[in-house]
Amino acid sequence: MQLPDMARLLPWYEQNARKLPWRETRDPYCIWVSEIMLQQTRVEAVIPYYHRFLERLPDVCALADCPEDELMKLWEGLGYYSRVRNMQKAAKIIKQQYGGQFPRTFDEILALPGIGEYTAGAIASFAFDLPYPAVDGNVLRVTARLLAFGEDVLAPASKKQLTAAVAAAQPKERAACYNQAMIELGATVCLPNGVPKCESCPLADRCFARQKGMETALPVRKKAAPRRVEERTVLILRAGDRIALRQRPATGLLAGLYEPFAYLGKQTATQVTAMLGDCGIVPLRVTPLEEARHIFSHLEWHMVAFEVILDDENAATVCKNLDKTLFFAPGYEIDSTYALPSAYAAYRPYM
Repeated sequence: MQLPDMARLLPWYEQNARKLPWRETRDPYCIWVSEIMLQQTRVEAVIPYYHRFLERLPDVCALADCPEDELMKLWEGLGYYSRVRNMQKAAKIIKQQYGGQFPRTFDEILALPGIGEYTAGAIASFAFDLPYPAVDGNVLRVTARLLAFGEDVLAPASKKQLTAAVAAAQPKERAACYNQAMIELGATVCLPNGVPKCESCPLADRCFARQKGMETALPVRKKAAPRRVEERTVLILRAGDRIALRQRPATGLLAGLYEPFAYLGKQTATQVTAMLGDCGIVPLRVTPLEEARHIFSHLEWHMVAFEVILDDENAATVCKNLDKTLFFAPGYEIDSTYALPSAYAAYRPYM
């Protein structure tokens, strides 16, 4: 497979590229931070996180040495926390094996934890202008439409074919600009989930999908399996200005983050009061809160919640009888110290 003449792409990019902070640097560390943040997260949401993260952790060594709770707090709200944990693992390797200097070859970058071929290609090209493709979902979509590629683009064989086509068309002397241009075209013109803006595309007259009237039918993606639904009851246990929290296990979903007391199954206020009573806890008040849901890649949480007001004696009983991992923290510390998953965002105002 061979992409059509791409000569118009780079001039289009130079005139139409969005101004994004990570495009204003060649520092591989900053580019790496942006690329990891941009996985599964919208550009507009990433920008304030990017600035805050680099202000606190301006280089690889600062990231390697950052306490885990502080690192999780910096990442709070971005989700997929394994991303930042892998970043810190990689930072420690860079500090120990490379003296804190980011590696400069594609293979060395690819060998770091949490870095796949797309991210390695992005860092190698954007920071060092090395001729490696950076094929993300945007680029897969653009390439599939240009070629009228009718196979599942997420299948390994398809990704290999499309990546080879992107690499073959890459100008060796302007790798960074070419990769950025392909990503930008997919992000702003060759859009997903709707009608692409073909009238604004510099390659519209060379696009086989457009010639065949297939631009909205491509790319082909195999339907994902339906998510598993988990019903949960969340209790905001309050004693004065203190809220009960617990830390999630060190492995698994939302590993190491803090959360309010929650358990499987949906219960009513009467059932919650009875359950607490079985533990020797007599709440002053149990108030229903709004229902909420949170969608993970493979799982949905459907939640009911209650604010449970306790006196000091019953607060102590909560930590003794309900869940020994619970502790009470002042509300202001939740904002400054403890990283809570965005899964509980609907209940953050009560904490």
